[in-house]
Parts: sequence; structure tokens; C-alpha cells
Amino acid sequence: MSELFGFDAFSPKEIAERVSTLGVAKARLPLLSMLMLSLLAGAFIGLGSVFFVIVKSDASLSFAISQLLGGLVFSLGLILVVVAGAELFTGNNLLAMAWADKKITTGELLKNWVVVCLGNFVGAAGLAVLLFLSGHTGMNGGAIAEQYLSIASTKCELTYSEAFFRGMLCNILVCMAIWMALAGRSVTDKAVAIIFPISAFVAAGFEHSIANMFFIPLAMLIKTFSDAGLAAEAVSWSGFFSNLVPVILGNLVGGSVLVGFVYHVIYRRKVT
Repeated sequence: MSELFGFDAFSPKEIAERVSTLGVAKARLPLLSMLMLSLLAGAFIGLGSVFFVIVKSDASLSFAISQLLGGLVFSLGLILVVVAGAELFTGNNLLAMAWADKKITTGELLKNWVVVCLGNFVGAAGLAVLLFLSGHTGMNGGAIAEQYLSIASTKCELTYSEAFFRGMLCNILVCMAIWMALAGRSVTDKAVAIIFPISAFVAAGFEHSIANMFFIPLAMLIKTFSDAGLAAEAVSWSGFFSNLVPVILGNLVGGSVLVGFVYHVIYRRKVT
């Protein structure tokens, strides 16, 4: 059947089976492995974010070009997660399919989401600390630091509803990227499947909770220890949580309900 969909790619129905089976394996990872893999994922998304900021700090680029190129290079983060192997909270929202199939319990689902989300935060924030200590933010005559502050300020100033819906739209595209990557058999297949949905969400200005766990802590470090941060009043722990709570909720709805549950209804509902 997969031949109908071109070359040797898995069909959508086969992808649904793979997502459900993979969800069981992810939910039942040993705690230490789950935590370590989630640390890696947070750092990987942070690395994609670094690449994005380097592009955005170039004032010679037009808005559309900088958003497009920034989205393309940000894709590095999810490519690392999928190809190198890591546990990413936003992608693991697809575990909802295994839960809907009654293959994992509610407790296993929630444990995975909580552990992975916390591990992602430690990995992303830890990378932010290392980059700050490395002097990375002083690049391009300080334009890199200014760009981090600008990005974080914008995120911290979003209203609750804006953050929620941007988070929801973001994770529809992130989970579709992972869904399509599971159709491929080679690294090239997976990378191509990931690039376009991820570029689209970044270019559109949607909100990814794990990326924000990198951007805002790094901006807070810049604000605290650099003169460049004096005007960034919105960048604070209060601003961080006012962004993160609705974005996480939006990511959950977009990934688990609007992708995972929808495909469960389409392909898995009658499977016993």
C-alpha cells in the first residue's frame, strides 16, 4: 500500500500505527533515559534558536526574507531531535494517540509530559547559560544580544489568548513535521519532511514552549548582567511564566487534540 504514496514512504495509515507504537515505547522509557533524552532535546531546540537569532540580527535583510531564512535554520533543532534521538515535549504530545488507543495509561502519559517538559527546560536554560558565559551574545557588535532581548520582550508582552493560540498553531505544524518525518526511511526523507512545517511556524511568529525556555532565560541573563538589557522591562520571571503557561496549553491542544486525536479518529478509532 505504501507504494501508492511514492517511493518507499509509509502511508498515512501506517504512520498512525507507527506513532501509536512509538508512543508506548516513549511512555515506558526508564526514568533516567527519559530525563537525559529530554535534556538533549531542550539543548537541540536551543541550538536551532541560536541559528535563528544569527539570521534575525542581520538588519540588511527584509522582514519576509529574515523570517523565511530564520525558519529554515531553526529547523536544525527538530532535525537533531528526530535524527539524533531525543525526547521533546511538543512532539511527545502525539502520545495522546497511544493513550486514545488504550495502549498507555493516563498516568504514563502525564508522567512523560511532565518529566520531558522539565528536562527540556533544564536543557534549554542550561544552554542559555553556557552561551551567555561564552560571550556569544556580544557578536555582531552587540546586535545578537539586542535581538535576544527584542524576541523575549515580544514574547513576554503577548496577551494570554495570543500566546495560547500561537502555541496551538505552532504545535499543529511541529507535530505534522514529526508525523511526516515518520513517513520517511532515510535521514534525507526526515529532514525534508521537517523543514517546511517548522519554517512555516517560525516565519508566522507562532510560539514554541521549549524555544521560549531558551530565549527568555537568556534574555534575562543579558538584562541582568549587561547594559543592553536596561530597556527590556517585560523580560522577567513574571513575563516568562505569563508566556509559558498559555503557550504550553496551546501546544498541548494543537499537538494532542488537533493532530493526535484527529488522526486517531481517522485511522485508529475502529482498531481493536
